[in-house]
Amino acid sequence: MVSREHKKAAQHEKLQLLRSITNSHALSNASIILDASKYIEELKQKVERVNGDIANAQSSTHDQYSTFPVVTVETLEKGFLIKAFSEKSCPGLLVSFLEAFEDLGLNVLEARVSCEDSFRLQAVGEENEEQGESMDAQAVKQALLLSIKNWSETSGQQD
Repeated sequence: MVSREHKKAAQHEKLQLLRSITNSHALSNASIILDASKYIEELKQKVERVNGDIANAQSSTHDQYSTFPVVTVETLEKGFLIKAFSEKSCPGLLVSFLEAFEDLGLNVLEARVSCEDSFRLQAVGEENEEQGESMDAQAVKQALLLSIKNWSETSGQQD
C-alpha cells in the first residue's frame, strides 16, 4: 500500500514539474499531458525554423565566398608555383595579380590563364635576383589575397 501511495505521489510531483516547465495552467493530469504535448510540438517547430535559418545563413555565406578565387602557392626549387581558381569569370583579376607579382618582384617564367567562364591561373614565378630579400610562399599568397580583396572592392564583386 505504501508503495502505491509513494508511486502516486511521485507521479503527481512529476506532473507538477511538467506543468511548470510547460507553463500549463491545467489542473487535470490529462490536460497537463496535452499541454506538454503541444509545448513539445512548438519546440520542434522552433528547432526546424532555427535549423532553416542556419542553413540559409550558411548557404548565403557560401555563395558570397564561393565567388572569391581560391589561391595556393607552393615553393619550388627556385621560385613558386601559383594557382588560382574561381567558379566565376573575374574580369580585371589577372591585371591585379600581375601588378602584385610586379610589386613582389616576381618574374613570371611561365603562365597559363583562362578567364572565359571561370578564372584559372597557373604560374611559375621566381624572385627577382636584384632584390636582396628572399620571400616565402605565405608572403606571396598574402599579397595575392590582398590583390583579390582590392580587386573585389574596386570592381564591385562583393554581393
